[in-house]
Amino acid sequence: MLIDSLRFALERSGCLDEFWGKLDAAGDGTLGVANSARPFLVAARFSHRPQTTLVVVAGEEAAITFARGLSAYLGEDKVLRFPERADLPFAKKPADLATIARRMEAAHALQTGRQVVVVASARALLRMLPPAEAKAAAPLTFAAGFELADMPGAQAAGINEFDDLIHALEARGFASTGELDGPGTFCTRGGTIDVYPGNLTYPVRLDFFGDELDEIRRIVPSTGQTISSLRQVEIYPVVEFSCSKSGLARARKKLSAQAGTNLALRQVAEHLENAEGGLRFEGSDVLLPYLYEKPVTLGSYLRKDALSVLIEPRSLFDDMMHASEELEARAKGTNIALEGLFAAAPQVSFGDCQRATYVSIMRVGGNVDVELPVKRVEVAGHPDKLFGRLRSLVDDGFTVVFSAPNRRSRADMMLAFVDQGLPIQEWLDAEEDPNDLDGQKKRRLRRGVVNVVDVDIPLGMIIPKAKLGMISVSDTQGASTARPSRHIDITEITFPYKPGDYVVHAQHGVAHFKELVRREIDGTARDYLLLEYAEGDKLFVPVEQLDRVTRYVGPEGSTPRCTRLNTADWSRAMKKASAATKKLAFDLVDVYARRASAQGYAFGPDTPAQREMEESFPYQETPDQLAAIADVKADMRSTKPMDRLVCGDVGFGKTEVALRAAFAATQDKKQVMVLCPTTILAQQHYTNFKDRFDPFGVTVEVLSRFRTPQQQAAALKGFADGSVDVLVGTHRLLSRDVNPHDLGLVIIDEEQRFGVGHKEQMKNLRESIDVLTLSATPIPRTMQMSLSGVRDMSLILTPPDDRRPVEVHVGEWDPDLVSAAIRRELARGGQVYYVSNRVRSIEEAVRRVQAAAGEARVGVAHGQMDRDTLEKVMEEFSAGQLDVLVATTIIESGIDNPHTNTLIIEDSQRLGLAQMYQLKGRVGRSSTQAYAYFMFPEHVSLTEEAQARLTALDEHTDLGSGMRIAMRDLEIRGAGSLMGAEQSGNMSAVGFDLFAQMLASAVNATREGDLKAADGLPPALSDITVNLPGHTYLPEEYVPEADERVLWYRKIASAATVGAVEDIYEDMAAKRPDMPQAAKNLFEKARIKAFANEHHIKTVSVVAGKLVVEPIDIPRDKMTPLRRAGGRYLADKRKLQLPLKYFRLTEKDNLFTPVAKFLKEMHGEE
Repeated sequence: MLIDSLRFALERSGCLDEFWGKLDAAGDGTLGVANSARPFLVAARFSHRPQTTLVVVAGEEAAITFARGLSAYLGEDKVLRFPERADLPFAKKPADLATIARRMEAAHALQTGRQVVVVASARALLRMLPPAEAKAAAPLTFAAGFELADMPGAQAAGINEFDDLIHALEARGFASTGELDGPGTFCTRGGTIDVYPGNLTYPVRLDFFGDELDEIRRIVPSTGQTISSLRQVEIYPVVEFSCSKSGLARARKKLSAQAGTNLALRQVAEHLENAEGGLRFEGSDVLLPYLYEKPVTLGSYLRKDALSVLIEPRSLFDDMMHASEELEARAKGTNIALEGLFAAAPQVSFGDCQRATYVSIMRVGGNVDVELPVKRVEVAGHPDKLFGRLRSLVDDGFTVVFSAPNRRSRADMMLAFVDQGLPIQEWLDAEEDPNDLDGQKKRRLRRGVVNVVDVDIPLGMIIPKAKLGMISVSDTQGASTARPSRHIDITEITFPYKPGDYVVHAQHGVAHFKELVRREIDGTARDYLLLEYAEGDKLFVPVEQLDRVTRYVGPEGSTPRCTRLNTADWSRAMKKASAATKKLAFDLVDVYARRASAQGYAFGPDTPAQREMEESFPYQETPDQLAAIADVKADMRSTKPMDRLVCGDVGFGKTEVALRAAFAATQDKKQVMVLCPTTILAQQHYTNFKDRFDPFGVTVEVLSRFRTPQQQAAALKGFADGSVDVLVGTHRLLSRDVNPHDLGLVIIDEEQRFGVGHKEQMKNLRESIDVLTLSATPIPRTMQMSLSGVRDMSLILTPPDDRRPVEVHVGEWDPDLVSAAIRRELARGGQVYYVSNRVRSIEEAVRRVQAAAGEARVGVAHGQMDRDTLEKVMEEFSAGQLDVLVATTIIESGIDNPHTNTLIIEDSQRLGLAQMYQLKGRVGRSSTQAYAYFMFPEHVSLTEEAQARLTALDEHTDLGSGMRIAMRDLEIRGAGSLMGAEQSGNMSAVGFDLFAQMLASAVNATREGDLKAADGLPPALSDITVNLPGHTYLPEEYVPEADERVLWYRKIASAATVGAVEDIYEDMAAKRPDMPQAAKNLFEKARIKAFANEHHIKTVSVVAGKLVVEPIDIPRDKMTPLRRAGGRYLADKRKLQLPLKYFRLTEKDNLFTPVAKFLKEMHGEE
């Protein structure tokens, strides 16, 4: 592994000899080093001497980030989290059983001395656990092929026969529910037990033959379909205490003494009296001090030979003190004592073992064994910065590592390095020989060259004392340490609005947007939206709050009633809509929330065969296509099951993304299912996949009505025994007789074409399998799920280089025009699709075509034809033996024929907008100019909807408008049908976009189990107050059009991260150079707001000559200069008041840049 070679560079330099020497001699040591380098140095220490390690950091978010950084170096199997529980013994919130199981797994790993690193926040350690000797964290371990009594730990758990197993599960908090109902449940049927462990993201089926465990299978919870076989499984408890009968008897006795005078304890005692075997009820954690004499904290589980790592001990104590104060406040008035449930901060144990402490070099006082200065790489921006930095490191004889996990970006960077004359060496972790000796592994990195590696380094750094430099591709982009997720522009995926439109303000209701006005208040000029409400009331909304204003789109595109300001009308409408979104959120979150913490399969990196297959792609990939491929591969390599929607226009290369993902899955001996809405599309995908995969020995089969029953049976058998790698088919793949041997990936093409029942089955697949969905015009529900963050989304918006937009004609049916269109296509050697969507009158359509162009060879295709006839016609058309194919909308789904470049639809008024857009996508799939004729019968009066649909099609002719078509379709049909009839009224009251925001908020609240969080308005950036003097607006002479100014203001108001603000700034600077000062101030203000959002700051304001920031944590070493300038810090409110003389400025000066710099300094980022 890369970490072994990096550790060798540290050992060779001797820079850590004193610190590591003390630890090697079983002593304690202290290292002074910057925060950013700590995960790397903890990982290097573990590589130097693997031992059970507990790392404690301040704050739960920091613990998550630290664990992620460690996993990048050590691998996810070597890092466990001990998460903080969000539920409390004295509050009604139900426990998250998956969190409890993960805590138990971490505690058991420490107790048994597993060579792993456990990461916990200091506040998570306050909650007490049973004594280690009670072995309450021990899992039930099952191995296929063994008798129950012979299983590891069976005797200790009292399991000798099948019935004992039921009692053992109940004693560990599992509930028998008749059918699986999420983590912590089980059900029995004869000799089979289905269990949903909290430590896994999928349920397992244990098949017994007598008392012998015959087979362990991973299953889909709702259908029981097998996903794969397992050899062994560990099931951790979902309660933090054991429920033996003797222990319960002791607890009853102790409780009864106090229950008489304490109502809360009396209720617990009553529950306990009724508890038979299993024990899990609201507030059952109150039992802990009654079950055990002396509960302990996690540190007591550490063995003597373990290592306890403390990151900034002072901060740890602060974290615990803050958490203790919160607990005391929450426990007040509940009649339940904290004693025995939570430890006081001074009583928390960090283990009776050796200790490694990491502190800041700037820390005042204290003894530090070694100080290790770390420099930032600072290579973001111009490529010359990167090349210059690498050149100086190489010339100085450093060991230089450049991390580029993506193969294509790695190849591009190596070419660039060679062009610059930099010596390089490629070092692939994926190709490391496991038989290499330790010395060989350590010496694989060379000095004085750029070692280009495929391991993802979370954050680049330079350690001068070790002569070690590490740089990541993400450092060159100024990206965050997390995997960069593409910033989706809010204005691309919500409805645009301009003066004259109806809009919805989340706090005040539906209004008419009159105009954009500029007002000056206290010498500061900025722009406002003027909204007019019922009875002529006016409201001026600052442009920074545009994330609270959305376009009104209701059912059937109706005109809304304006709200009356300062009345209960709006709060009533919001209350009803809020109740509706909560109900809906439960449905949406049911499966998706389980997946969020799911442990799926982590696919390996690209193999040489993968590279060869990808290089056989005959076209140049577009940047968006490459980004989508990178997103998909990164998702597949993560242990969280992928659920990604790739949204790209027709012919923009979505299939290639799917091909590469499928091939990657087969390289790890996993199987792939490709679901298509129609038989014809399934046949086409089958041909594509087979042509590309055959040379590499990957077996592809298809289930469709084009195959004989014998061929289908053979395909099913092959899929069940593992000899078939990829199975393509229609919804037939969702049948119960399709049982894959080891399924790893499901690809769903054109999801919007499947029915509700099929979608429900697909939803169940998503619980534990990687799912990739492809769509050109996503159904609004699919789109909404991606926008609310329930699913991930990649957009392919760039067309292939030589692609031309299809020329669209909309009008009445005209035989002369049809004749001319067919003859023009035939004259250039092409073919024509002629769509007539009624089977009973399709022969009349054939006669009309023959009358228009008698010389044309005409074929017919529709869904009611038998298999052989339909296949023959499609083959003849593909081979060029037919000129015109008269067909129903059967051709809609993804049939690729580059020679067909004219489409004629004779009854277009009957078709939906998305359907017509899909049909249009069947032509224009090459560099040839294509034509689409959308016709309707003469003398037929079109409905308003049909007219709107055809107009929209005429308007959106540019390449890449599929997403906008989906939004427009929603607008025309009305948003009511989106969530079902019952939601129509609620959506009508608040409009689609606000309803969507509320739904996203309810989804988050439901995920976290905090239903009160869904009651208010969804959180928005405008909740953050940034009030600094200075003009902030876009002048008319800079952006003349009001519509365009509103669009820019919306983009800026919705930018939630500093990176997103930078993207918008660069976009605007490129389109409109010579930016005036007021516009620059606007962006500087947006950067401060985004920074505040990322660091949970609510207020940054100048009041009476003072800068006020809250809430903010000020490091102790930064307090002295602030106090000298007259600054006051109220620790209880985390509020800072700082006179402007600190900046040597007054309120008349430009404060944006100094304040931004100051905030970064306070967070250690400057």
